[in-house]
Amino acid sequence: MDQGNHQCGAAMFGGRGPVKLCEPLARLQLEHGPLREQMNAFAREAAAIGRDGAVADWSGPLAELKRKIDAFVGDLDPHSEREEGVLFPMMAKYIGRETGPIAVMEYEHDLAKANLKKFREAVERLEGAVDAERAKEIASYAIQAHDVLTDHFMKEENVLFPMAENMLNAEEKAELGRAIGSA
Repeated sequence: MDQGNHQCGAAMFGGRGPVKLCEPLARLQLEHGPLREQMNAFAREAAAIGRDGAVADWSGPLAELKRKIDAFVGDLDPHSEREEGVLFPMMAKYIGRETGPIAVMEYEHDLAKANLKKFREAVERLEGAVDAERAKEIASYAIQAHDVLTDHFMKEENVLFPMAENMLNAEEKAELGRAIGSA
């Protein structure tokens, strides 16, 4: 797939229509697809936890959900590290990091990770049977992480990545490509 021809909507940039992203930015954006599929799947599962009155012990479904979330976190962490460690600092040279888009993106990364950590730790601490109410409470952390990341991905795709495309020069884009690797 030619990632360099990936397009995204960004009418806010002078009404020129979609902004063509350079390969490294297109790659970051394309990584959202599989991540979104994983998180939508775990969010559906999390939403179902505690709803079946015939289930007396929700520890098994929570453990299975944790397995899926562990796999998701294993895929999410390298993606967010590329953004936080490479893209965000490059953009921060132009727009700062304390307020504005980079501050929001970092806050949302932290919020999503905190919710995923709360879910994982709560499941790890479980002992014995888990009733529906406790199971729903634990699953709510996964749902909250999904909600934050869904909104976050949209902001990156529609605002941050097009902004980076327009802001970074060719040398910086090449540096970004070298820093995030090729796949």
